[in-house]
Amino acid sequence: MIEEILNNIVTKNDLRQNLSELRKEVKDRANKLSLLYKLGNNYDVLFQLLEHEDAKVRKSAALLIGELGIEEALDFLYNKYIKEDILFIRSSYIVAMGHLNCQRYIEAFKDQVKELSKIELTPENTKHVLEELRELTAIIVQCEGITSHKFIGYKEQFNIILLTNRNYTSVTLAQLEGMKAKEFNAGIMLQTNRIEEVLTIRTYQELLFSIAGMKTCPADVHEAAKTIVDSNLLEFLTNSHIGKLPFYFRVEVKSKLPLDKKSEFAKKLALEIERLSERKFINNTSNYEFEIRVIQNKEGNYNLLVKLYTIPDDRFVYRKNVIANSIKPVNAALVVELVKDYLKPNATVLDPFCGVGTMLIERHKKVKANTMYGIDILEEAIEGARINTEEAHLIAHYINKDFFEFTHEYLFDEVITNMPFAMCRITKDEIYEIYDRFFVKIKKHLNENAILILYSHDKETVHKLAKARGYLILNSYEISMKEGTYVFVLSCDIC
Repeated sequence: MIEEILNNIVTKNDLRQNLSELRKEVKDRANKLSLLYKLGNNYDVLFQLLEHEDAKVRKSAALLIGELGIEEALDFLYNKYIKEDILFIRSSYIVAMGHLNCQRYIEAFKDQVKELSKIELTPENTKHVLEELRELTAIIVQCEGITSHKFIGYKEQFNIILLTNRNYTSVTLAQLEGMKAKEFNAGIMLQTNRIEEVLTIRTYQELLFSIAGMKTCPADVHEAAKTIVDSNLLEFLTNSHIGKLPFYFRVEVKSKLPLDKKSEFAKKLALEIERLSERKFINNTSNYEFEIRVIQNKEGNYNLLVKLYTIPDDRFVYRKNVIANSIKPVNAALVVELVKDYLKPNATVLDPFCGVGTMLIERHKKVKANTMYGIDILEEAIEGARINTEEAHLIAHYINKDFFEFTHEYLFDEVITNMPFAMCRITKDEIYEIYDRFFVKIKKHLNENAILILYSHDKETVHKLAKARGYLILNSYEISMKEGTYVFVLSCDIC
C-alpha cells in the first residue's frame, strides 16, 4: 500500500488524494518506518512538492515531512514558510517544523509573532492570522515552556462551585461551617475568602470558579467568546496571581455534541477568545494555567466556569501509583466520611484486597488507626501501595499474597476494602464465588464487635451472602447508580 501510494506521488498522479492517504498510513509506526526506508536519504520527491503550484499540495507535503520527522527539511521548510503568501497554509509549515528540532529558529518565530500582532485583522484574514499566531506560540512554548503565574489569592473573596458526588452534596456542605454555601444538583455553590480551608476538604471532586459577568450564553462561538472576554476574568486572574500577561488557557466543552463537533467548537472558541482579548489569553492545549469549562444546559445554552491549575491540589498527592481497578481517592475519602461514626480510633485495620493502598490511607487520614495491613495478589499493586503509603507519611504492612491463603497471629477490629468486581477476564460467577469465600474466611480474622466496610459493585450479592453467612448490614450507601457502586457497613452476627 505504501509503495503504491508513493509511486503515485512520484508520478504526480492525483497528488492531493495520495498525499492525504499517505499521511493517514504513516500514523501507524510500522508504515512510517517503511516509508522512510523506501525513501532512503533521498527526500527530493517530497521537497519538490513544496514548490508545487497547488497550495493544498504544498500544505499536505509540509505536514507529511514534519510527521516523518525529516530533520534535513527544517531550513527548507522555514524558507518556504517565510516566502509563502497563501495565508491558509502558512500555519502548516509551522506545525511541520514543530515536529523537528527547531530551537535555532525560536527568536525568528518570536519576531514573527510581533509582526503578526501588528496586522489589522479583517473578516478575510482573521482566521488564518490567528491560526498562524496560535501555532507559532505553541512551538515557542514547546521549546521554552511558559512562565507560569503564581496564585496569591488565598484571602480574596471568590464565588466557587464545588462539584461533588450528587448523592452526598450534604457531606461536603457540612464541612463548610461558617461559610456562605448552598447545595445544588451537582454540588455546592460557595462564597468565601477562606479558600485555603476549602482546599483541604477531601470529598469534593473539582473546584471551579464562577466569574462576575461570565453569564450563561447562547451556543455561539462569537457570543461565548465575547461574554468571556467582557467578563471580570482578566481582573480575576491578575488580582489573584503574580506575573505578567499573557495567561495560557484551554477550553473544555461538556455537551452532547459528537466529539468532532465539540473539538471544532472548542478550537473556534479558543481562537475567538485570543482575538477579542488581544492575546492577553493564549490558547495552549499542552501548557495551560486555567481552563474555561463550557457546559451545555438543558436549554442548549452554555454555562461558563473557570478551573485554575495554578492552585496546587495536594489532597491526594501521595497517589503516585494506580492499577486498572483502583478506587478514585475522592471516592475513598467520601466512603470514610460517610462511615466515620463506625471507625474506631487506634483500631487494627485489614484491607484484604488493598490494591495501591488508597482505602487504608484515606481511612487513617480520617481516624487514626493503630496497625494497618494490606493484602493483594498483584505484586504491582503491593509495590504501588508501599510507595503511596510512604508518600502519605504513614506506616502500613503490605503482603503480596492471595487473601484466601493469608494467615495472621492476631485479629482485626476493622476491615475496609474495595471488593473485587467483574472486569476483563473475571466473570460475575467468579465474583460471586469470591464474595462467598470472603464472608467465610474473614471471620477467622475478626475481633469481637469488629466492623466490615465494603465498597462494592455487587449490591445483590452482598445482601444475599451477608445474611446467609451470618452478617448484619448496619448501613448502606449508594455511591453511584450509574456505576452500581455501594458502601456497606456490616458486623458479624455469628462469629
